[in-house]
Amino acid sequence: MNVAVDCRYLGDGSGIGVYQRETLPFFLLSPHRFTLLGNPQMIETFTAGIEANEKPAVLPFAAKPFSLGENAALFSKAVSAINACDCFYSPYFAVPRGIKVPVYTTIHDIIFPDMRELCGRAGLAARMYFYRRAARLSTTIFTVSAFSRGRLEHWLPLEGKRVVVSYNAAKSCLTQTPAKIHAKKPFIIFVGNIKKHKGLKTLLSAFDRARARGLRETLVIVGNVKNFRSRDRETIALLKKAAAPSAAGRDSPPDSGVSESAISFSGFISDERLKDLLAEASLLVQPSLYEGFGYPPLEAMTAGTAALISDIPVFREIYGGFPVTFFRAGDSDDLAEKLLLLLKDGPPAIALTPAQKKTYTFKRTAGIILDEIENSARLKTQER
Repeated sequence: MNVAVDCRYLGDGSGIGVYQRETLPFFLLSPHRFTLLGNPQMIETFTAGIEANEKPAVLPFAAKPFSLGENAALFSKAVSAINACDCFYSPYFAVPRGIKVPVYTTIHDIIFPDMRELCGRAGLAARMYFYRRAARLSTTIFTVSAFSRGRLEHWLPLEGKRVVVSYNAAKSCLTQTPAKIHAKKPFIIFVGNIKKHKGLKTLLSAFDRARARGLRETLVIVGNVKNFRSRDRETIALLKKAAAPSAAGRDSPPDSGVSESAISFSGFISDERLKDLLAEASLLVQPSLYEGFGYPPLEAMTAGTAALISDIPVFREIYGGFPVTFFRAGDSDDLAEKLLLLLKDGPPAIALTPAQKKTYTFKRTAGIILDEIENSARLKTQER
């Protein structure tokens, strides 16, 4: 079977890029042929070290996902080459026009109709058009949690469509055994952006309250405040204040906002440095209001660091039974109480069981996707 794979996300810094970079090697190790669509140089560089079952064909395609160029690709050589394959798979919900073979997509979440404050009416309408188009064109839709499957079924016309949960996992570079043992340091870590659904405003408020009540740990936000983008102006203002030099220092009154000297930003860091920070942290806090899956708690626990996470449905699904502590989503008072309780005697000690370490892996994710594509092809052959 020859599977065409949309590889335009290989260089993407988002969760989609991570998902593609982690699953693609397992695709190429399977007993199938692959045609990879995207930037030839990037694809060849990425696949050079993979001992693939068969060297994949590389199909140049420069049009950006959801762009006019992608929509104008109807009669392009790229689409003709895709249609010479047995099927097409995309790790997202962008599907070029003109594809006639079976289409398989991964839709990680459908946050925009669930949290309409994240975009305007025009932005929501455009996104829903592409969501619905992907749903209509897809033979099977993959998603990363049962929660996301339920939301897709709520918002999209999926009658007769298979929606398969293939889950997510932690980056392979973070799950490998650390080369050295890291001593715990007195800081809390947050990994994410400042979009409203990540709940950073709740964490900032809770952190300031806990500091006023004696919390000694500082807060490290992974990223650079100058590079954060959000429509949540209140959170942006708090972050800018936290990043600015303090005029009052530690003598600021507790009700003056976030204590500037207690918060730092990591700036851009490598995966290796992220692994070190996760291992050194006393605690990871993930205050999300909405997620499709949520990587950081799993990555922190893999590094031996406890996770304090919001009790949103998807986290209850993904991390139920794992050594995590839940707090009420959006409740800064409850989060402050849990911070003080968990850290009163130093960093909490946690360890994943062998079974928990195997629960979410990208090898399993890729296997679920390939098994579904193989079974669908087999059924079509039998129907003929």
